[in-house]
Amino acid sequence: MTLQVWTLGLSLPKLAARHAAAAERAGFDGFAVVDSQNLAGDCYVALALAAHATTRIRLATGVTNPLTRHPAVTASAIAAVHAESGGRAVLGIGRGDSALAHLGLAPAPVAVFERYLSHLQSYLRGQGIPLEEAASHLLNHASHAGNNRPIDTLRLAGAPPDSRLHWLRPGDGKVSLDVAATGPKVIAAAARHADSITFAVGADIERLKWAIDTARAARTAAGLDPDTLALGAYLNVVAHPDASAALRLAEGGVASFARFSVMHGKVQGPAGDGERDVLTRVHQAYDMRHHTMSGAPQTRQLTREFAERFAILGPTGECVRRLREIAALGLSKLMIIGPSAGADAGEATAAMARFATDVLPALR
Repeated sequence: MTLQVWTLGLSLPKLAARHAAAAERAGFDGFAVVDSQNLAGDCYVALALAAHATTRIRLATGVTNPLTRHPAVTASAIAAVHAESGGRAVLGIGRGDSALAHLGLAPAPVAVFERYLSHLQSYLRGQGIPLEEAASHLLNHASHAGNNRPIDTLRLAGAPPDSRLHWLRPGDGKVSLDVAATGPKVIAAAARHADSITFAVGADIERLKWAIDTARAARTAAGLDPDTLALGAYLNVVAHPDASAALRLAEGGVASFARFSVMHGKVQGPAGDGERDVLTRVHQAYDMRHHTMSGAPQTRQLTREFAERFAILGPTGECVRRLREIAALGLSKLMIIGPSAGADAGEATAAMARFATDVLPALR
């Protein structure tokens, strides 16, 4: 099994393509951009530009959500990137976080998310779904309720028999669907519908084993071969000779990813009393106005003991050891989350260069 090492960036105008090209030169296997319309530019514009600035690296949303776009729109957008990149696109999706928070919404309910995944896969395969199901994604939104009518009311001489992407070219291949998952219900939904799962449960081996076991059990229960489901992990990693300095650089991202394990106030996955206490305090202190930022209120709830279990922080040798240990669990993809926004720019640049030159080659 070949290990892929990815990096995550922002879809900022004039930067995403440059960052993707730099990631390719550094030796990363994939580059993902966040989809959070109030905090960054459009992810699909960024990925299309990145496709023409690179030749090898895979390109993904990291991650989109099931509420801001109809599944046909999402599928068409990523399929266009796939075609422009020569088959290098991946659709990363989760229940939604900052993109929805800045619209006044919580993450999508799991049932809504699972239905969206099912329809996404149909669109990505070039299959059709009934028109009434396609329309329901619009009609179920409160803002559209009562304002849209079925196509039958137009009394057309002819109408589409179903909803599908007619323009897909078989030679491009199907876009792979990857789900970012933390809790057991989302992991199970992903195992039933996705091509791969990238866990957002931290770097602790016990938590990762729990997530892997949950996914494989759900895949098996659905009558599917668990060995056909690729698995990966989002990991906060900062290589620095001083572990305390590494935590200062990583704290914004660590707090944000820790919150996923306690999104609605209940801790998901195995955790000791000390971990539960930190996760609960991060949840209670989380300020979305300072999402992923260094120095945010939620970062002050992190303890060094918690951070060094949940993330990978410290000298390059220790980073390599822990990443190899995690990959040995059977993961084929590591999504590396480096220094946080607002961290010391010079130290952050040095840490990213240290990872590229000292850590990344050691994982091959």
